[in-house]
This record gives sequence, C-alpha cells and structure tokens, in this order.
Amino acid sequence: MPSPFDVNWQNQSVEGKIVIALERLAEAFRVLAWEVSKESGLSPIQIQILIFCLFHEQRMATVSMLAEEFHLTKATISESVRVLESRQLISKKTQKQDQRSYQIVLTAKGKKLASKVSEFANAIVQAAAHLSKPVKEHMLDGLIHMIYDLQQQGLIHPQRMCRNCRFYTTQKQQPYCALLQKILHIADLRIDCPEFQPIHS
Repeated sequence: MPSPFDVNWQNQSVEGKIVIALERLAEAFRVLAWEVSKESGLSPIQIQILIFCLFHEQRMATVSMLAEEFHLTKATISESVRVLESRQLISKKTQKQDQRSYQIVLTAKGKKLASKVSEFANAIVQAAAHLSKPVKEHMLDGLIHMIYDLQQQGLIHPQRMCRNCRFYTTQKQQPYCALLQKILHIADLRIDCPEFQPIHS
C-alpha cells in the first residue's frame, strides 16, 4: 500500500486524505497541549494524568491503569506521579489490601490546576461545533469504527466505549444499551463511558 504522505497517491485516495486530515488535527492537539505545558511547567503526560484523575473515578487512578490508558510503562507513569507529588498537586492513597499499591488523589491545588488545563482542547471543540449535525454524526460514527478497528489490530488499548461493553446489544437491528434501556442513536454512542463494564468482566 502506498504511503498516505505521498501527495500523488493521497490526492487520489479518500483514505489517504482522511489519514492526513487526522494528522493535521493531531498536530493542532499537540500544539495546544504544548502551550498549556509551557504555561504550567508540567509535561504533557503529567497534564494528562491530572485531567484523567479529575474526570474519572478514583479507583481508576492507579499507576497500572494509567500506564494502560496512555500506552506508557509503569516506570514512566511513576516518575510523572513523583513530580506531581513534589509539586503538591497529588497525594497517594495506599491500598489496605496491598501497601505497595496506591491510588492517585488530586489535592485542592491539583484540582484547580487540572480544571484549568483541561480546557486546552476547547479550540478543537469549537471547530467541531461549527459543523452541521449530520456531518458531526457521520464523523463520530466513522471515527468510532476506526478506533474499534485499530483496537482490534492491537494499536490502541480496549476503549471504554459502547461496542466493548457488556450492556451493548441490538434491538430492532439498532444499537441498544441494556443499562440505560434505550436505543442508541449515533449521537448517543460513547467513547469513554463511566458506566462501562467489559464484556468478559
């Protein structure tokens, strides 16, 4: 298969244009992340850890889960946690059943900073908001299918999205959530669901 970066092939291929479009969006994401990184004095991964801890259940804020979430080694996550703790942005809550294991808890200072830096991607949200409803829904549907395909290839870890969830089924040939007891339209599909339960849990 030709490279999507080959402009001659790219301009004749919808798939190639999609890849390059995603690369451009990823570049915008990186630029925004680096800007907030410079302002806060934290690395991008340290910022991601703060944001993750702010918006997810405390039980998920462990070194092992963060390493899986961000496709990094436990050592890399542990070093970032050490820096965040030295900055008094997080504290460690030791597990009773295993003194070597701990959950990461945001301090008041950490919550304040996490809330501030979590807005770094708002420019991309605003760009998406300018799209029509049908375009947004088609885009979401396509992206979810791509994420699932890449997950099946082992390129990204299993996502907490509807298709991977034990509550996901079909009813009247439409996606259906057994937990919410409702038909799922495209706009209802989730990529990071707080009620997610893996199929083989």
